Amino acid sequence: MKNSVLTIWILIALVAGIIVGAVAPEFAVRMHPLATIFLRMVKMIIAPLLFATLVVGIAGHGDVKKIGRVGIKTILYFEIVTTLALCIGLIVANFTNPGVGTKLTANLPHLDEISQVSSTLCHHTFSEFFTNMFPTSVIQSMAEGNLLQIVIFSIFFALAICTIGKKAKPVMDLLNSVCQIMFKFTEFVMLFAPIGIFGAISYTVGSNGISVLKNYAKIIFSLYFALFIFIVLVLFIACRIVGISLKSLIQAIEEPALLAFTTASSEAALPKAMEIMEKFGVPKSIVGFVMPTGYTFNLDGSTLYLAIAIIFCAQIAGVDLAIEQQLIIMFALMVTSKGIAGVPRVALIVLAGTLTSFHIPILGVAILLGIDQLLDMGRTTVNLIGNCVATVVIARWENEFDYTKMNEYIASSAEKLESKPYLDDSVD
Repeated sequence: MKNSVLTIWILIALVAGIIVGAVAPEFAVRMHPLATIFLRMVKMIIAPLLFATLVVGIAGHGDVKKIGRVGIKTILYFEIVTTLALCIGLIVANFTNPGVGTKLTANLPHLDEISQVSSTLCHHTFSEFFTNMFPTSVIQSMAEGNLLQIVIFSIFFALAICTIGKKAKPVMDLLNSVCQIMFKFTEFVMLFAPIGIFGAISYTVGSNGISVLKNYAKIIFSLYFALFIFIVLVLFIACRIVGISLKSLIQAIEEPALLAFTTASSEAALPKAMEIMEKFGVPKSIVGFVMPTGYTFNLDGSTLYLAIAIIFCAQIAGVDLAIEQQLIIMFALMVTSKGIAGVPRVALIVLAGTLTSFHIPILGVAILLGIDQLLDMGRTTVNLIGNCVATVVIARWENEFDYTKMNEYIASSAEKLESKPYLDDSVD
């Protein structure tokens, strides 16, 4: 019942934030520290939770070969899905033409900020990206929130435990306790979610104003329409292939999805989403590996947004990109969008650098910066949903997804919400 009550409070905070932001924008802007504090509270959970969960999941299973097999399958799935996201974004952008006929000007501070971003962007080679996967200090990785480095360290730590055997039992017992403690810690932090969400939404509406929805309607509609198409076509089909209901999955993760949408932060939703997916029937080791890795390689919403944003920026600048040029840029985005998760305004940074590389004016990026929070809310939510679906796909691929556990979780959730039972049209 706790989850349903918290969801209700989150929705109340969402509505209250919109009202306060519209009625008292100056006061609403000052509420931003509430969101910042909540996000900091979430960040302090992620590193210990991820480390303990992944080590216990891998070492508890004891199958060393499984790690490499799961890793290959995960990366393969991520590349297929993100390529489809790019294609959908490109098709929708060419259909809606979000920048055609748009007469908007960017604030000079935004232009200065974007110019600085594009000039300081580091273009990493594949060798640099591969090298940066390995931490020099796990403490530093945890402090910086580098999820991929934490995953790499956790895998080697788990392999060492598997090799040592019984001598490592005290460490395993300790990490099992840490897992339980961090999940309880997560519950405590989630109690502050409505306060943080109120601060985030009131700040967003107060700083941009309700009128921003009208002024930027075309680009906002293009993105959210494309995200909807991606969910319906790609994620729905992926769920059908592995025999689960996408509707049931989304209902299961509605709380972390609301957190992702209202805070525009993947990190805010990660701990709760990992906990739910484990209850949903995905083994702990796969949840611990796939979800944090996905925030580096499987940013479906952000990838799709980049495709639309490239076309928007080119159209704003009056640059007519041929299909061949668009495909070349998309190929470049497939490479440059990897490995920079956790960087503030990561999508805009990649976008600015890509435009600069192809000699396209960056005026459109400066315009997008003004509404980035609104756009980020949608793409972050799809990032989360996409990674949750990925855990199920990989678990099913490994023949380790527990359908019985999923059905029990769906049934218990339905009883708690006193609603109609979910339709299980996926498994016999």
